[in-house]
Amino acid sequence: MFFHPMDFLILLALGISIWAQFRVKGNFKKWSDVPTRTGLSGFETARRLLDSNGLHHVPVEPVRGMLSDHYDPVQRVVRLSEAVYYGRSIASVSVASHEVGHAIQHKESYKALVFRHKLFPVTNLASGIAPFLFIGGMLLQQLSLIGIGIIFFSVAVAFQLITLPVEFDASNRARNLMISDGILYNEEEKGVKKVLNAAALTYVAGALMALFELIKFIMIFVQGSQSEEG
Repeated sequence: MFFHPMDFLILLALGISIWAQFRVKGNFKKWSDVPTRTGLSGFETARRLLDSNGLHHVPVEPVRGMLSDHYDPVQRVVRLSEAVYYGRSIASVSVASHEVGHAIQHKESYKALVFRHKLFPVTNLASGIAPFLFIGGMLLQQLSLIGIGIIFFSVAVAFQLITLPVEFDASNRARNLMISDGILYNEEEKGVKKVLNAAALTYVAGALMALFELIKFIMIFVQGSQSEEG
């Protein structure tokens, strides 16, 4: 009852996601062993780029956890994992610059970022309710519950999809910022691309998996509706 042909694509996307996670960790570890020519740490890189873009008021704080780096748009603070904050490697400055890219997006009211921020609280609610609606609808054979679940889950999928341009833009900004500020040398660009592209792949895999799951339940809903009409 729970198996569906779309599950093959969902499992494929899951496999890509797992592979992407290993690739992120592998690339980060590899390029964490390669020091930058400037000798700047992740903190120094972030602080320098924030200041040069008029974001003197945005603090940079260390946070525990592996690859827990993020920009907090509510408190307006760049938080870097300790390995990135204190590290003086290509991996450290790449991740730090990426998070600064988000801070600059916020400053410039980058449309995709603004939309994602507005969608975030609704997404939390919708993604928590949707699975129960799907399971309940399939167990009770109630298409109405599945239909409502599709509506809720569509919000979560939209959030995943809108995240893609936000992350890709932040990575592009990171590379451009490092070049324009003299933080990145030509021979170091390869390492930066490896680190940032690996991270971007995780978002692509996550969006694909969510999209395939949505298509699966839409197909179930349509097939069920046609059966009732028949």
